[in-house]
Amino acid sequence: MTRPRYFNTTGPCDPRLHYVLPSQPRLPQARQLIDMDRFFVLHAPRQSGKTTMLHSLEHELTEEGAAAAVMISCEEASVTGDDYEAAELILLHELRWSNNSPPGPWPEAPPGKRLGAALQAWAAQSELPLVLLIDEIDALYGESLKAVLRQLRIGHNNRPRGVPFPNSVVLCGLRDVRDYKIASGGDPSRLGAISPFNISVESLRLGDFTPEDVRELYGQHTAETGQEFTKEALTAAFEFTRGQPWLINALAWKITWDMRVPPAEPITAGHMEEAKERLIRERATHLDSLVAKLHEPRVKRVLEPVLAGTPVDLDGTFEDDFSYVRDLGLAARGRVLEIANPIYREVILRVLGSGAEAIIREDSRSFVFPDGRLDVLNLLREFTAFWKQHGETLVRGAAYHEAACQIILMAYLHRIVNGGGFLDREYAAGTGRLDVYLRWPYGERQVQREAMELKVWRPGQRDPLAEGLAQLDRYLDRLDLDTGYLVIFDRRPEASPMEERVRFHQDHTPAGRQVTVLRA
Repeated sequence: MTRPRYFNTTGPCDPRLHYVLPSQPRLPQARQLIDMDRFFVLHAPRQSGKTTMLHSLEHELTEEGAAAAVMISCEEASVTGDDYEAAELILLHELRWSNNSPPGPWPEAPPGKRLGAALQAWAAQSELPLVLLIDEIDALYGESLKAVLRQLRIGHNNRPRGVPFPNSVVLCGLRDVRDYKIASGGDPSRLGAISPFNISVESLRLGDFTPEDVRELYGQHTAETGQEFTKEALTAAFEFTRGQPWLINALAWKITWDMRVPPAEPITAGHMEEAKERLIRERATHLDSLVAKLHEPRVKRVLEPVLAGTPVDLDGTFEDDFSYVRDLGLAARGRVLEIANPIYREVILRVLGSGAEAIIREDSRSFVFPDGRLDVLNLLREFTAFWKQHGETLVRGAAYHEAACQIILMAYLHRIVNGGGFLDREYAAGTGRLDVYLRWPYGERQVQREAMELKVWRPGQRDPLAEGLAQLDRYLDRLDLDTGYLVIFDRRPEASPMEERVRFHQDHTPAGRQVTVLRA
C-alpha cells in the first residue's frame, strides 16, 4: 500500500513522502554550470528549497552516471569560529561519510591545506568528474570560512596545470559569499584585497514559487486525494505568501492536517485565511528565526523606514544592508521597498507591538453594536485615552522609534479585532503612510469593511492632512468604500501637549468621500 504524501514544513523534501516540485526547472542554470565544470554560489532565504535542490542535483548526477556527486554540510563546523583546523577535520569527516566516499585514508597535509589535498587526491582517483555540493557554507565564519574558500580557489586555479580537483563546486547558503567582509564576519578592519572565492562564475538566487508553481504543488494533493483548491484559494495562497516556499507548504499543511478539512470538501479562500491567522498566531520555528533578526542594526536600518513609511537613507552602506535583509527573506524591492510578503508583514508588526499589546485591557465585546457591527469610532476614542496614558512612554521605549506610533496603534487594533475580524496592513518605505483594511463578520454572512490611513507629522514637514486625504481617497476608491478614517500623529517638538492636541473632526477627500480625522 502506497503511503499518502503530505505537505512538508520540516527539513528537505523527499518526493516519496512529500508533495514537492522538481528543483531543476526552478533554477536550470545550476545544472548547466555544473555541466560546464564551473564553480558557483547558490543562495536563497531559509526554507526556500536550497537543500532539496542540492539533494536533487546529487541524485540526478549519480543516477545518470554523469559525475561522482558529493554533498556535505558545514552546519556541524559552525561552532569552530576561527579554529580553521577544527573546521577542516569536521568537513573531512563529512566527506568520508558522504554517499560517494573515496577509498583509502586522506593524504597527509598541514593544517589549512588538508581539505584541498583531500579533494585533489579524491579527484585523481575518481573515474568520473567529481562534483562537490557544499550546503550551509555561511554557517562557517572568520578564519574557518576563509581557509575553506582559499583552498577551493587554489584548487580551481591549479586545474589548468593538470592538477586534479573537483570539476565543479557549488557553495550553497543563506547569503551570497562575495568577499572578505562576509568571510571575516563583517569586520571592515579585516578586509583583504583578494576575495577568497573570486573564481565563482555566477551567484544564483533560488527564487520563490510562481502562481503556476503553487497550482502545480497543490495540484499534486488534488491528484492523489481528489480534494480541490478553488481558484480563489490558490490566489489567496499566493497573495499571502508571495510564493515563499515554506509558507506555501505551511498553509496547505495547516488546512489538510491541523484544520482537518474533509477531502470531499474543496479548500476555499476562507480556509486559507484561517490557516494564515493560525500561522501568524503560532509563529512556527521558521517565523521565529526571522523575527529574531529584527533587532540587528543592519536589519533595523532597512526595515524601520519601511514600517514608518519614510524615505530610505541611500548612503554607501545601504545596498549591502538591503542585500543582507533580502537574503534573509524579510524584504523585497518592487516599485517601493517593502516587507517580502503579507504574512511576514503581520508577524513583524505583532512582534514589535507585543509590549504595547500586553498592557491593553479593553475587550472587543465593548465595541460591538447590538446588530454585531464594530463601533470603530468608539474604538478610536478609547485608543486616544490609551494613547494619552501610555503613548509617550511606549514611544520612548520602542526599538523602532521612527515607526513607534504606527506600531502602537496597530497593536491596539489587533488586540481588539483579533478573534472577531481581520486586519490587513500595507506599508512600504517612502510612501509616508500605513494603510489599514478591517473586515468584521456579523449577522447573516455579512462583512463590515472599514479603511484607515495612518500618517505622522514629523519635524520640518507641513501638515500632512491634505496629502493624507488624497492618499486615503485613492485607497477608498480601490476598496470601493465611501467613508474612511485618517489618523495623524503629531511628533513635532513644538506640538501642543498631548492632552490638548488629541481631537476628532470630520473632513472630506478630494472626491467628496466622508472621512473621520483623528489628530493625536
